[in-house]
Amino acid sequence: MQDIAEQLQAWHASGRSFAVATVVGVSGSAPRDPGAALAVDAAGEAVGSVSGGCVEGAVYELCQEAVTSGRPVLERFGYSDEDAFAVGLTCGGVLDVFVQPITPGADPAMDAGIAYIASGTPVALARVIEGPAALVGATVAVTADSHHGRLSPAPTTTGALERAAVAEARAMLDAGRTGKVVLGLDGRPCDEEELGTVTFFVESYVPAPRMLVFGAIDFAAAVVRIGKFLGYHVTVCDARPVFATARRFPDADEVVVDWPHRYLDSQLDRIDGRTVLCVLTHDAKFDIPLLERALRLPVGFVGAMGSRRTHRDRNARLREVGLTDAEIGRLRSPIGLDLGARTPEETAVSVAAEIVAHRRGGSCLPLSAGDGPIHHDLARAQEDKARSHAA
Repeated sequence: MQDIAEQLQAWHASGRSFAVATVVGVSGSAPRDPGAALAVDAAGEAVGSVSGGCVEGAVYELCQEAVTSGRPVLERFGYSDEDAFAVGLTCGGVLDVFVQPITPGADPAMDAGIAYIASGTPVALARVIEGPAALVGATVAVTADSHHGRLSPAPTTTGALERAAVAEARAMLDAGRTGKVVLGLDGRPCDEEELGTVTFFVESYVPAPRMLVFGAIDFAAAVVRIGKFLGYHVTVCDARPVFATARRFPDADEVVVDWPHRYLDSQLDRIDGRTVLCVLTHDAKFDIPLLERALRLPVGFVGAMGSRRTHRDRNARLREVGLTDAEIGRLRSPIGLDLGARTPEETAVSVAAEIVAHRRGGSCLPLSAGDGPIHHDLARAQEDKARSHAA
């Protein structure tokens, strides 16, 4: 919902009822990740997408029905080849979509959640998508230090369930994760296959991940543009004021004039496991103090530009300042995949491709070179789940 938050807030502020369809489960080559959303208001206006086109029409109708009936529904869409116009995913995946009607003022948790999302305040929405009929659609909005909404005012078991759901949602918010949580009515963690369970879909809404680009060079301008395209909040930092200007980097969210290592030290409370650092200066007096710090931080990706010779010299200098081989091993250098790139734009594509592959677990091979799963992160999650069940 974060992508369509502005429109949802406008509908909500005007008192207009609407329904939100959210992807809550995927398998195979499903086109969208969990959390993708389509919303339809009482007048039939639609925003967002759950499938990139495959099942949009059917989901649109489900949203209209939910607005009218006031009842949530969980629907599964799978592969269909019986008719070219049948409702199904021709890619062969499976998509679970939860449709929830929303009436402004009727649900304190959804009211608070939409307000938090629109304002950029980190919040996790824990919604019951499967379980006892009286609980389906119940929502709790959880922030770092508070929560809004109740699952039910009655049974003591539901009190334990609510406390467990809040705790799970807060942990997922802290990690910036979105996904399912399955609990028993007494709040204990369960497997999906167990009877008498409650399945929550927890959506974490956190500020956009950060990309810190160090080195205000021509290649950096192209990396900034593609970073914005990928959804990052992009900052350019360089100690040279003649190069670090907003005019040279109009696409950047911030342009900072400071020594890279000093700026990084000032940002420790604003970086996390999703943060990407691109070090493009290939100048030791800037790079070494910066990388000495960066490679010891829990960030998602650290890459540095330079030739093979620069890379070897850089590694030797990092060892001299006390970094271990394991810490140096986190450095992606020379940064980017081997695409034969020459221009700044081609180089930016190379850098972006490595960042995506590192994040998603891609092999970096052409898709035509294999016959395995296209979405590596989903396959890896399913393997991890199978291993945990076997254990």
